[in-house]
Amino acid sequence: MGIFIFSQLNYAQEEESAEVYLEDYTDEFQEAFFEALKQKGIENYDKAINLFLECKRLDSTSNVVDFELANSYLANKQPILAQQYGIEALNARPENYWYLNVLVEIMDKQGRSIETIKDELALDNDKLTENLAVIYFQKKKFQESLNILKGMKDSSFKKSLAQKIKDSIDNANRVDHIKQAPLEQNTDLTPLLRYKKEIGELISNEDYPSLVIKSEEALEEFPSQPYFYFAKGMGLNRSGKQKEAIRELETALDFLIEDNELGNSIYKELANAYTFLGNSSKANMYLSKIKSGS
Repeated sequence: MGIFIFSQLNYAQEEESAEVYLEDYTDEFQEAFFEALKQKGIENYDKAINLFLECKRLDSTSNVVDFELANSYLANKQPILAQQYGIEALNARPENYWYLNVLVEIMDKQGRSIETIKDELALDNDKLTENLAVIYFQKKKFQESLNILKGMKDSSFKKSLAQKIKDSIDNANRVDHIKQAPLEQNTDLTPLLRYKKEIGELISNEDYPSLVIKSEEALEEFPSQPYFYFAKGMGLNRSGKQKEAIRELETALDFLIEDNELGNSIYKELANAYTFLGNSSKANMYLSKIKSGS
C-alpha cells in the first residue's frame, strides 16, 4: 500500500507549472503563451488554440505547447486534432504522466483505446507502461490495468497495484451483489429484459460477432428498441464493418427518446466509425452532440 501511495505522489509531482519550461523562451513566445493560458482558462478555446499555434510557429519543438494544444482541442470537442498533438507531446516526454493521461482522455472521447495507436507511441518505455496501468486503474478499467501488469516484470509497483485492483474488484462485486439480489430472486424476466441482459453480457465480454446475432434476434421481436440497434451497430463497428454499423446506429437515433446515456453511447460509436472511415468532420459533429454529465 505504501509503495503505491509513494508512486502516486511521484505522479502528482510531474504536473509542473508551465513557468518552469519557459525560462529560455523569447518575450514574444511567453506573451503569446500566457495569453493563451488565460483564454483557455475562460473557455475561449478558439482564441487559445490560435495563440498556442503561434507559439508552435515560434518554437516547433516545444512539447509543452503540443500538450496545451492537445488539451485545448479536446476541450473544444475536436479530439481528432487533439490526438495529433497529444502523440507529439508524449513521444517527446514518454515518462510524463499527464501527457499520457490527456492522450487517454482524447482516445476515450473517440470511443477508442490507446492501444489502437500503439505503433505511433513508445509503449516499450517502462515508466509509460506503469503510468498507463495507473490511469486505467483510476478510471476503474480494472481488466485493462491488469492486462498491462501481466506484461510487466515483477516489481513492488506491480504487486502493489495488482492488490489495489483486486481489492477494488472485490468491493465492486459486493456492491453489485447487493443491488442485484432482488432481481436474481425473480427469475421470470420479461423477454425484453432478458434480451437486454444477454446483450449487456456480450458487450462486457467483447463478443462482437455474437452481439450482432443476438441483436438481430432481439430486433425481430422488438423493432423499435434503440438499444438493440445500438448494440448491433457496436458489434458491426468493432468487427470492421463501419458502413453497416453507421446505418444501424443512425436508426437507433431515429427511435431514441430522452435517454442521454444511450444517446452519448451512440454518438461515440458513430464518431468512432467515421474516424476509421477518415471522415473527421462527421466524427467531430457526433462528438459535439455528447452531453456532459451523462
